Amino acid sequence: QVQLVESGGGLVQPGGSLRLSCAASGFTVRYSAIGWVRQAPGKEREAVSCISSSTDSTYYADSVKGRFTISRDNAKNTVYLQLNSLKPEDTAVYYCATDGSAWCYSAAYVSYDYWGQGTQVTVSS
Repeated sequence: QVQLVESGGGLVQPGGSLRLSCAASGFTVRYSAIGWVRQAPGKEREAVSCISSSTDSTYYADSVKGRFTISRDNAKNTVYLQLNSLKPEDTAVYYCATDGSAWCYSAAYVSYDYWGQGTQVTVSS
Protein backbone atom coordinates (compact mmCIF):
# COMPACT_ATOMS: atom_id res chain seq x y z
CA GLN A 1 0.00 0.00 0.00
CA VAL A 2 1.45 3.32 -1.09
CA GLN A 3 1.78 5.81 1.74
CA LEU A 4 3.37 9.25 1.89
CA VAL A 5 3.81 11.15 5.15
CA GLU A 6 4.98 14.76 5.16
CA SER A 7 6.55 16.55 8.09
CA GLY A 8 8.64 19.61 8.83
CA GLY A 9 6.16 22.42 8.28
CA GLY A 10 5.67 25.27 10.69
CA LEU A 11 5.61 29.00 11.25
CA VAL A 12 8.67 30.90 10.05
CA GLN A 13 9.53 34.55 9.52
CA PRO A 14 10.13 35.95 6.04
CA GLY A 15 13.64 35.08 4.93
CA GLY A 16 13.69 31.96 7.07
CA SER A 17 14.12 28.31 6.13
CA LEU A 18 12.37 24.99 6.60
CA ARG A 19 13.07 21.45 5.47
CA LEU A 20 10.09 19.35 4.57
CA SER A 21 10.31 15.55 4.60
CA CYS A 22 8.23 13.05 2.69
CA ALA A 23 8.59 9.53 4.10
CA ALA A 24 7.39 6.87 1.70
CA SER A 25 6.25 3.30 2.28
CA GLY A 26 4.82 0.63 0.03
CA PHE A 27 7.15 1.56 -2.82
CA THR A 28 10.75 2.63 -3.38
CA VAL A 29 11.42 6.30 -4.01
CA ARG A 30 14.60 5.41 -5.86
CA TYR A 31 12.51 4.15 -8.76
CA SER A 32 9.72 6.72 -8.67
CA ALA A 33 9.35 10.37 -9.49
CA ILE A 34 8.18 12.36 -6.48
CA GLY A 35 6.58 15.76 -6.68
CA TRP A 36 5.83 18.52 -4.20
CA VAL A 37 2.62 20.46 -4.68
CA ARG A 38 1.26 23.30 -2.57
CA GLN A 39 -2.15 24.79 -2.08
CA ALA A 40 -2.88 28.13 -0.49
CA PRO A 41 -6.35 28.99 0.84
CA GLY A 42 -8.73 29.81 -2.00
CA LYS A 43 -6.18 28.96 -4.67
CA GLU A 44 -5.59 26.09 -7.07
CA ARG A 45 -2.94 23.48 -6.41
CA GLU A 46 0.44 24.60 -7.66
CA ALA A 47 3.29 22.30 -8.61
CA VAL A 48 6.43 23.31 -6.75
CA SER A 49 9.06 20.75 -7.64
CA CYS A 50 9.67 17.22 -8.86
CA ILE A 51 12.57 14.78 -8.82
CA SER A 52 12.84 11.93 -11.29
CA SER A 53 14.26 8.52 -10.49
CA SER A 54 17.57 7.30 -11.88
CA THR A 55 18.92 10.53 -13.31
CA ASP A 56 17.76 12.66 -10.38
CA SER A 57 16.54 15.27 -12.82
CA THR A 58 14.80 18.03 -10.92
CA TYR A 59 12.18 20.58 -11.86
CA TYR A 60 11.06 23.74 -10.11
CA ALA A 61 8.30 26.26 -10.50
CA ASP A 62 9.64 29.64 -11.56
CA SER A 63 8.35 31.13 -8.31
CA VAL A 64 10.69 28.95 -6.20
CA LYS A 65 13.75 28.52 -8.43
CA GLY A 66 16.92 29.39 -6.59
CA ARG A 67 15.18 29.20 -3.20
CA PHE A 68 13.88 25.62 -2.92
CA THR A 69 15.86 22.41 -3.38
CA ILE A 70 14.45 18.91 -3.77
CA SER A 71 16.53 15.87 -2.85
CA ARG A 72 16.19 12.19 -2.10
CA ASP A 73 17.69 9.82 0.48
CA ASN A 74 17.29 6.33 -0.92
CA ALA A 75 18.47 4.66 2.30
CA LYS A 76 15.67 6.36 4.24
CA ASN A 77 13.15 6.09 1.38
CA THR A 78 12.50 9.78 1.91
CA VAL A 79 12.33 12.86 -0.28
CA TYR A 80 13.10 16.32 1.07
CA LEU A 81 12.23 19.86 0.06
CA GLN A 82 14.54 22.53 1.45
CA LEU A 83 12.80 25.90 1.58
CA ASN A 84 15.08 28.94 1.86
CA SER A 85 14.47 32.68 1.67
CA LEU A 86 10.81 32.09 2.41
CA LYS A 87 8.24 34.71 1.48
CA PRO A 88 4.70 35.27 2.77
CA GLU A 89 3.39 34.09 -0.61
CA ASP A 90 4.95 30.68 0.08
CA THR A 91 2.33 30.12 2.79
CA ALA A 92 0.37 26.98 1.88
CA VAL A 93 -0.19 23.35 2.68
CA TYR A 94 2.60 21.39 1.04
CA TYR A 95 1.95 17.88 -0.25
CA CYS A 96 4.26 15.25 -1.66
CA ALA A 97 2.81 13.00 -4.32
CA THR A 98 3.57 10.26 -6.82
CA ASP A 99 1.86 8.16 -9.46
CA GLY A 100 4.48 5.46 -9.89
CA SER A 101 6.09 6.97 -12.96
CA ALA A 102 9.87 7.05 -13.03
CA TRP A 103 9.86 10.48 -14.67
CA CYS A 104 8.53 13.91 -13.90
CA TYR A 105 6.05 14.81 -16.60
CA SER A 106 6.59 18.54 -16.37
CA ALA A 107 7.28 21.23 -13.86
CA ALA A 108 3.56 22.04 -13.73
CA TYR A 109 2.17 18.52 -13.29
CA VAL A 110 -0.27 18.04 -10.38
CA SER A 111 -2.39 15.03 -11.41
CA TYR A 112 -0.70 12.48 -9.17
CA ASP A 113 -2.49 9.37 -7.96
CA TYR A 114 -1.07 9.18 -4.45
CA TRP A 115 -0.84 12.03 -1.96
CA GLY A 116 0.31 12.58 1.56
CA GLN A 117 -1.81 14.37 4.15
CA GLY A 118 0.10 17.63 3.76
CA THR A 119 2.11 19.85 6.08
CA GLN A 120 1.33 23.51 6.75
CA VAL A 121 3.94 26.15 6.01
CA THR A 122 3.17 29.65 7.27
CA VAL A 123 5.50 32.54 6.52
CA SER A 124 4.67 35.56 8.62
CA SER A 125 6.32 38.17 10.79
